[in-house]
Amino acid sequence: MPEEQAFSVLVKIMFDYGLRELFKQNFEDLHCKFYQLERLMQEYIADLYTHFLEISLEAHMYASQWFLTLFTAKFPLYMVFHIIDLLLCEGISVIFNVALGLLKTSKDDLLLTDFEGALKFFRVQLPKRYRSEDNAKKLMELACSLKISQKKLKKYEREYHMMREQQAQQEDPVERFERENRRLQEANMRLEQENDDLAHELVTSKIALRKDLDNAEEKADALNKELLMTKQKLIDAEEEKRRLEEESGQLKEMCRRELDKAESEIKKNSSIIGDYKQICSQLSDRLEKQQSANKAEIEKIRQKVDGCERCREFFNTEGRVKLVSTNKENSSEEDTDEEKETLKNQLREMELELAQTKLQLVEAECKIQDLEHHLGLALNEVQAAKKTWFNRTISSIKTATGVQGKETS
Repeated sequence: MPEEQAFSVLVKIMFDYGLRELFKQNFEDLHCKFYQLERLMQEYIADLYTHFLEISLEAHMYASQWFLTLFTAKFPLYMVFHIIDLLLCEGISVIFNVALGLLKTSKDDLLLTDFEGALKFFRVQLPKRYRSEDNAKKLMELACSLKISQKKLKKYEREYHMMREQQAQQEDPVERFERENRRLQEANMRLEQENDDLAHELVTSKIALRKDLDNAEEKADALNKELLMTKQKLIDAEEEKRRLEEESGQLKEMCRRELDKAESEIKKNSSIIGDYKQICSQLSDRLEKQQSANKAEIEKIRQKVDGCERCREFFNTEGRVKLVSTNKENSSEEDTDEEKETLKNQLREMELELAQTKLQLVEAECKIQDLEHHLGLALNEVQAAKKTWFNRTISSIKTATGVQGKETS
């Protein structure tokens, strides 16, 4: 059960069920309950009532906790729960049923005890007996079976009040007034003490409230100063943010320009390399064509040489000039010198043209390598420029965000 509901139940029991009346006016109503219990014992358990009179055991000596605490002081909780349920259903008169049930079930043991034994029995042995749930259920069944009418309780209550009035009338008026005066003086002193305590508590609370108010004002001033400082820091942070945004924009623009410049250089170098590659491919095609033409020309010459009987005497199968003996005729030498010289000139021209072609090819390859080297350097420079500007931009942004985050926190 939540605390609020438990407190509401307590208030209901204290005021609506009359439990609060037991604690008022020097427990006057509690003593009335004791008288009612003794009269019920006299009716339902006469022998035990007589035994208690013999040993001078009065109801307030053993039943005060039953009424004031609703049996919660000594008995187990599962038994107390049943008693409180009956109390909420039937009213405070249930206490008499439970008390009579306890006395009836313990009558045989109590009849054998004296004054001190009876008090010890109520204090120790009686609560132990009802630690068993079976005994507790039997007790609750017995308590419910007892029929105690409200008229009878009202009758005993009137008897008690009449007895108290007779005692008051038989008592000396002076003593009664003195006792009443002492009671009123004690009440007056108690009220004055309570008034002093309340006044002291009021002064103390005022002082504490004043201190709290001063502390609150100091905290408010400190918070206002801190708020102003925070606003100024916020303004500075916004200005710094704008400055960093401008620098970031400038850096982005510079990076864009550098990237555009690098891209243009790359495109330019790519076009130059493409031109050189095209030239080299054309030279390679031309060289291949020239080589194939030279081979075809050489093959034709070889075929002509092979077809000529006189030329076969001067050239071997590999196309080289043979050494002729000095004993040949002078007429044949004269005829072959012109052809030989012609063939040598043609061969020299072809070798010269082949050497020039090879030289051009080597020069083209050197230029291509040089261009590729320049292209690699340009790409490295562009990549380095990209990384440099990118890193600067990133570091500037990180610095700006870090500074702003620190100032904000």
